Amino acid sequence: MNGKFRKTVNTVAILIVLAVIVIAKFTTSADTVQETAWALLPPVIAIALALITKETYSSLFIGIVAGGLLYSGYSFTGTINHVFYDQVGDSTYGIVSVISDPYNIGILIFLVILGGVVALMNKAGGSAAFGNWAKQHIKTRVGAQLATILLGILIFIDDYFNCLTVGTVMRPVTDEFKISRAKLAYLIDATAAPVCIIAPVSSWAAAVSGFVKGENGLELFVRAIPFNFYALFTILMMFALVLMRTEFGSMAVHEENALVKGDLYTTPDRPYDESNEVVKENGKVVDLVIPIISLVICCVIGMLATGGFFSGKSFVEAFSASDASVGLSVGSFFGLLVVFFLYIIRRVLTFQECMECIPEGFKAMVPAILILIFAWSLKSMTDSLGAAPFVAGIVKHYAKHLMIFLPAIVFLIAVGLAFATGTSWGTFGILIPIVVGAFQKTDPGLMLISMSACMAGAVCGDHCSPISDTTIMSSAGARCNHVNHVTTQLPYAMFVAAISAITYLVAGVAYKFTGLVPAALISLPVGAALIIIALLIAKRGTQKKFDLAKAEADFDANK
Repeated sequence: MNGKFRKTVNTVAILIVLAVIVIAKFTTSADTVQETAWALLPPVIAIALALITKETYSSLFIGIVAGGLLYSGYSFTGTINHVFYDQVGDSTYGIVSVISDPYNIGILIFLVILGGVVALMNKAGGSAAFGNWAKQHIKTRVGAQLATILLGILIFIDDYFNCLTVGTVMRPVTDEFKISRAKLAYLIDATAAPVCIIAPVSSWAAAVSGFVKGENGLELFVRAIPFNFYALFTILMMFALVLMRTEFGSMAVHEENALVKGDLYTTPDRPYDESNEVVKENGKVVDLVIPIISLVICCVIGMLATGGFFSGKSFVEAFSASDASVGLSVGSFFGLLVVFFLYIIRRVLTFQECMECIPEGFKAMVPAILILIFAWSLKSMTDSLGAAPFVAGIVKHYAKHLMIFLPAIVFLIAVGLAFATGTSWGTFGILIPIVVGAFQKTDPGLMLISMSACMAGAVCGDHCSPISDTTIMSSAGARCNHVNHVTTQLPYAMFVAAISAITYLVAGVAYKFTGLVPAALISLPVGAALIIIALLIAKRGTQKKFDLAKAEADFDANK
């Protein structure tokens, strides 16, 4: 798309947004927007602008301002207060509020420290050494992608930690095999949340269990795993894409550019380009392996400590009660100390060089931190406008009708809510109590399937949303342009979402006529077969333009 046409498109998009805001001005008031569809307008504006203009920061901020305008009834003073800091009863909203939130501060500390650790490993030559080691042991592009997926599956404790750790470890390997940053970001994102949402020992299992009242939350979580179609099919999709050597949509463009032209980024904007970084030539593989293992151990211990493990609670109980924000920030701090001592004792880096890496790592994380802060602020706007009660009312309405179709309906509603708000955990908190309350005593089997649909839809919407924290961290972990990651992942996520919705329809009908266990045994193979068949059709369609299998075979042969 040439520059003149891009400017025209951007101008038209902004004019449309302004027209919508003006229409809202004359058709609503501060009272009439509460708990209505208008509450979802700010994220819709932000997401649409980000996808059209390819400019994330201004799009998010415009969405935040739109939320402030709607909440204040277009009062100038009220809008400014609500955008930056506004206290309503016991709740606070706005940019200052989300930055000062203890949970968010913990995540930001974790990001900064992890950025410092990455800078240290790069400076010490650990990342380059691991890349050289991987060249000798991983022989093909398929092997490099499978190794990335398997590492993502192994780090199932927490999605934030998964995104940044997998990206740090595998980026040198995928770069060596000319795998685009967009594809790496997809592999990271598609293992992080989907693996966590089906892992009983994870921060996600703890969150879901906490939303279930009057039941054994962890037991329900485990029983719901076979019906968590989006998570299971996303993992299947990744393996199928790699083993079948196929891509489609804009991802095919990025992979072709990486494989044929050697351009890992495709777009001119490459904020994470490390081509000018100076690294030590005497780095060893241990300079990456030991820091990563130390981080994993320290972060796990940190999460267990916040859950009361050292006060007598069991491992599972401690994880269920853990505070991921505090655990990750404290754990990563001690992991950073281990890295300092390792490099100084081994004389890989001096103390001064270690300290210089901290602000460098901070700078590398600034884009992710800025997007996260704006995304949290945008969610604050939707909360103040009553988006949660509005969606909850829709679910309650459908819960009384169309019982067979309820899992599919809950799935689609969860997708929409998570997409608009950028939070899967917030979606759990809204929908799971409604589903449990509606069917806890009348139909436990339908409650279980619908609860799974809620979790699956939340992860799906989270995947599709440019304002999702997991999506943002996947971009940071892969050092990929954020909009590139969103636009390449979106067709894949929607592909699996469509098949998951069909599978929930199958599961609802099968449950009515066969029961719970047979419903899983019927619906899972049906959905898996649809994934493979649809991918074969997609492969035939894209193969005419770009034969990935042939290009990969030629690349591997020349390695």
